[in-house]
Amino acid sequence: MNFIIRLIISTLAVLVTAYLLRVQVDSFMTAVLVAIVLGGLNVLVKPLLILFSLPLVIFSFGLFLLVINTLMILLTDKFVDGFSVGGFWPALLFSIVMSIVTSILNAIKKRDEQVY
Repeated sequence: MNFIIRLIISTLAVLVTAYLLRVQVDSFMTAVLVAIVLGGLNVLVKPLLILFSLPLVIFSFGLFLLVINTLMILLTDKFVDGFSVGGFWPALLFSIVMSIVTSILNAIKKRDEQVY
């Protein structure tokens, strides 16, 4: 059940971010697929990129993690038809805004859990 809730939150974050930034997401199912692929890449590829770029991450005080997040968005763009961000800078902005939107949605979910 928790997986489904996290998938819904990620999908909503993709849709809201795409709407705010005018990024192409063809349909709701495309947004679901983007959330699944992005989640898979964040589990499988992102830790390896962080490990290999650890000196850069440390030297940049963690700012290089934004570049890694941008690479995850660009990889998702390559894997999912119907999702297009348009380059490095839009993908960077997409990753930042999506992180903020996801944080807000998770805070709302957590607040609702405390009410019940």
